Amino acid sequence: MFEKKTYVRRRNLLKKRLGSGLVLFLGNGESPMNYRANVYPFRQDSTFLYFFGLDSPELAAAIDIDENREILFGDDVGIEDIIWVGPQPKLKDRAAQVGIKETLAFEKLDGVVKAALEKRRPVHFLPPYRADISERIGELTGAPAREVRSKASEGLIRAVVEQRSLKSGEEIGEIEEALEITYPMYMAALEMSRAGRFEREVTGAMEGIMRSLGGAFAFPPIVTINGHIFHNTYSGNALKKGRMLVADCGAESSLHYACDITRSIPVGGKFNRRQRDIYEIVLEAQLTAIAAMKPGIRFRDIHLEAARTIAGGLKDLGLMKGDLDAAVEKGAHALFFPHGLGHQLGLDVHDMENLGETHVGYDANVKRSEQFGLAYLRMARELRPGHVMTVEPGVYFIPALVDEWRKNRKHTDFINYDKVETFLDFGGIRIEDDVLVIDKGRRVLGRPIPKTVKDVENAAS
Repeated sequence: MFEKKTYVRRRNLLKKRLGSGLVLFLGNGESPMNYRANVYPFRQDSTFLYFFGLDSPELAAAIDIDENREILFGDDVGIEDIIWVGPQPKLKDRAAQVGIKETLAFEKLDGVVKAALEKRRPVHFLPPYRADISERIGELTGAPAREVRSKASEGLIRAVVEQRSLKSGEEIGEIEEALEITYPMYMAALEMSRAGRFEREVTGAMEGIMRSLGGAFAFPPIVTINGHIFHNTYSGNALKKGRMLVADCGAESSLHYACDITRSIPVGGKFNRRQRDIYEIVLEAQLTAIAAMKPGIRFRDIHLEAARTIAGGLKDLGLMKGDLDAAVEKGAHALFFPHGLGHQLGLDVHDMENLGETHVGYDANVKRSEQFGLAYLRMARELRPGHVMTVEPGVYFIPALVDEWRKNRKHTDFINYDKVETFLDFGGIRIEDDVLVIDKGRRVLGRPIPKTVKDVENAAS
């Protein structure tokens, strides 16, 4: 964990921003796979980690702003637990590590919350994303579990988003630790992208390297020759010459900060003409977007600039036609690039989106579009120093989407469907890096992973 002063400073800033009330934080518990003693790997709630840093199950915390109390709730292990998990630090000692002086048994949480409610004091909590946490908050507050999420504190959500959005130097260090683990994973993937191998072999090699370096996946890995299926976690296909292998993976650091990298690799290590043409379009869009990043510019505008770059490249290939500005304004490019340019990165790979994507990526000055494609942009608001963003444009040929648009004669002024039909066996290409916004521009984080055509071919040969 970070030094004690980091967590004290974070909690003090939160108290200043909220002003009053009791703030409730429930850490995550164990999640059984198929029976109680066989559990999924534990992952602590990210906001609990941010303010309290303690990475173990069955903990809760409360900050009483009005009475100036910070309380950690939990239970010390008994001899039966020690037999299975070994001796554990005392709760009071763990609390002291993060600057908390008061500890109570877990069962005492009910009384603390009840006392605040009886005095009609506000009890702040964040929207839960797990059923067990919804149920527990319902028990504590008297709200039906199905209504708990709607009763979450808007003030607390805004305060947490404001704090967690801008990363400190020590947080950047953690993201770069995750990237340092991820670098050799991708170098191995580049070398292994050979016809006859299976996607699972590449995935397994990447995971083995990651585990040996002390990392864990920040999200389920995507390693697929069907890159037009964005969140395709199936890995049973054989690699075939003429296909692109899209690898979208990232490790977590030891303190659970995420990274998120995508590379698209020609099976066999050499691009054919068609692959090179599409790849160069995506790479130009990514480099253009990264170069545009700086404080004060809206990420929405950068997304649209990437879209215009893609549309221009596709027009040069005969896949699009007509006025490019009009095509992007009307959303015709979204046939090929239907997702957003990127998202915030931190303790979550899609940072804080459990608090509500609109809270994280939009504000009073930037409202979400209803246009297909642009509506999926997760982050649109103005960039500030300390934002860490993924930048991940792509070009995809999605047969079902092409069929639907052509049948409905959608954007026929801008799309050459006859030409598009010749690419329906292509799949997709995406290129992604993690970028920090700094005072005078941006910095791409981590060691450079090959992404020019020449560098990819050299690394994959």
